[in-house]
Amino acid sequence: MSRDQKNSRRIDWKKTFGLYHYLGSYRRIFIPSLIALFITAGLSLAFPYFLGSLIGSPQKVSAEGLDSVLVRENINRVVLTLLAILSLQAFISYWRVRGFIKAGESALRDLRKDVFSRLVHLPMPWFTERRSGEVSSRLAGDLAVLQETLLTTVPQMARQTVILVGGLVFIFVSSVKLSLFMLAMIPVVVLVVAIVGRKIRQWSRDAQDRLAESNVVVEEAVQGIADVKAFTNEAYEENRYQSALDRFLEVTLKGAKARASFISFIILILFGTISIVVWFGAGMLAEGEITADEFTRFILFSIFIGASLGAFPEIMSQLQKTEGATERIREILAEEPEDQREEVISLQGNLTAKDLKFTYPSRPDFPVLRSVNFNIEAGQRVAVVGPSGAGKSTLFSLLLGFYDASGGELSFDSQAAADLPLKSRRDAMAVVPQEVLLFGGSIRENIAYGRQGASEEEIEEAARQANAHDFITQFPEGYETTVGPRGIKLSGGQRQRIAIARAVLANPKILLLDEATSALDSENEKLVQEALDELMKGRTSLIIAHRLSTVKNADRILVLHEGEITESGTHDELMAKEGTYRLLAETQLLA
Repeated sequence: MSRDQKNSRRIDWKKTFGLYHYLGSYRRIFIPSLIALFITAGLSLAFPYFLGSLIGSPQKVSAEGLDSVLVRENINRVVLTLLAILSLQAFISYWRVRGFIKAGESALRDLRKDVFSRLVHLPMPWFTERRSGEVSSRLAGDLAVLQETLLTTVPQMARQTVILVGGLVFIFVSSVKLSLFMLAMIPVVVLVVAIVGRKIRQWSRDAQDRLAESNVVVEEAVQGIADVKAFTNEAYEENRYQSALDRFLEVTLKGAKARASFISFIILILFGTISIVVWFGAGMLAEGEITADEFTRFILFSIFIGASLGAFPEIMSQLQKTEGATERIREILAEEPEDQREEVISLQGNLTAKDLKFTYPSRPDFPVLRSVNFNIEAGQRVAVVGPSGAGKSTLFSLLLGFYDASGGELSFDSQAAADLPLKSRRDAMAVVPQEVLLFGGSIRENIAYGRQGASEEEIEEAARQANAHDFITQFPEGYETTVGPRGIKLSGGQRQRIAIARAVLANPKILLLDEATSALDSENEKLVQEALDELMKGRTSLIIAHRLSTVKNADRILVLHEGEITESGTHDELMAKEGTYRLLAETQLLA
């Protein structure tokens, strides 16, 4: 067996408990709760001790026989003492459980907040390399594992450790010889438990991976439900989900066989061990090497020790799952976030590109932008046209700072983009995309997304400028109307106008329009175009468009072809010469 394989089977305690420093903020609650846990675990050892006295010591015999009065007094005293201890244990347990839950859930809330905060600040390439369904499913699943470990497994481990250690002390006090005989059998039990438990842990991890895959199918199908229905692919998605579930079930059933065998073995070995120990102890009792009182206590404590040993494989299995979960979360927290400088720099809207180049990290051999040069003055309306794949949307991504240029220079107001805080760049821009993503709240919340804290009057004024106020007020709930997931309850034109209202509210210096009217019918296009014309006044506007009516009114048109600006001029200037623009217009690629 290799060293790496051996190491993979050991629990890395630093990784497993590496995130539990979040409990530090709540140590005034957690530490007393932990102390209370040890106290209640210790008090639980009183049960077999006093029960042993109750069962094993009725031999109070006088000259005339059994002294029933003395026996009854002894029984009453033991039971009352036991009830008092159990009452104290219950009282402490109440506050211990409350404290653990309060400290644990509070720490987990802080962890969730930090993980989500880091997640939304990660650069775009991180997200493009991962499926969103897998990220969200993994995140939810891993945090659920941490929650179970913190609130259930850790207290259980502490409790079983106290019972195991305390029980061993008591059985040695009862009989050293019998204790050594019982302990001689434990290594065999532990060895088999370790072998079988390791296999179960592997299947548990595999089952978790397969379940995550099935959750990805669900999330993708729900997000793309319109496409699923449009292409009548319901059956295909059912089969895809069924296949994922079948893989999950296959792994789970394999694990179930091993788990069932494991539990059966535990039952057999524990009770078999106890039976052999009882047989050996009965011989000692017959020889007078141990009293009935000591023997009874020994048996009861042995049962408690056996139960503790039986709980440890499951505890260790959960801790190994936690190690994997914390590792994935730590990976997210260790990722380098985007530039988070809070410095505010006001931009006017001048844009310059000099020999701008870009290649996606995942496709280094296929440059998207080869050498892009332009100079756009503040307030200009510039259209960017070209065939699909020419790099138009990629150019917008570079402006927004989603990616860093592979070469050349991109400047805002003569300042290099890399020298500007990302927040200042993005605050100066607003995007109206072709496919508008609305969040599942109200219309008001979606418009206010353009500028948090906007007043009621500002939101409604933005809606009026976007030609959206009239249709919004026709809804029974007006601005409080919920738009549904991704805005599914609204038409394409309505979603587009809400996106424009959002951009109006943002009041940007630079406006990016990515084919904002290409998916609309003529009536909606007219309303949206009127809103866009109003929005573009006095702002630097870059427009990706395929419709000639949108392009020809631009102050300047940039023709992007094979990653380079091959033509630049007004509509009339470009139509007057042979070139890509004229070809696009005449072949109705611009229509």
